[in-house]
Amino acid sequence: MKESEKEILTAEDAQELAPLYANVVLALKQVYDPEIPVNIYDLGLIYELNIDKEKNVHIKMTFTAPNCPMADEVMMDVRQNVEEVPGVKSCNIELVFEPAWDKSMLSEEARVALGFDDEDEPEQEQGPESFGFDV
Repeated sequence: MKESEKEILTAEDAQELAPLYANVVLALKQVYDPEIPVNIYDLGLIYELNIDKEKNVHIKMTFTAPNCPMADEVMMDVRQNVEEVPGVKSCNIELVFEPAWDKSMLSEEARVALGFDDEDEPEQEQGPESFGFDV
């Protein structure tokens, strides 16, 4: 079987992996940016989450600011939490900064927790300092 064929998920594969995907999302929601009281998933820091047929998890994620002093710790927490999900074989994390994170990526839960209302306009290049947190 070709490498490209190995990665193509069938509808049955996707249905089988759906509970695992949901459990990985729950695991990601247990990881917090230490400077912001919202989990990284609801902050919108997870840009991509894929699980292959062998149950290896592939994550593309970012931070609210490229110079996040806690980046290594947060990424270690992500890897540990995801790899502890029953059924997950491994977790690969790719750190990306394009597109740049901004508050438009916040989930509705995060917007409420941080006190944003629907009239707040998203601003580009916002980091933790825009929430009143020290960086």
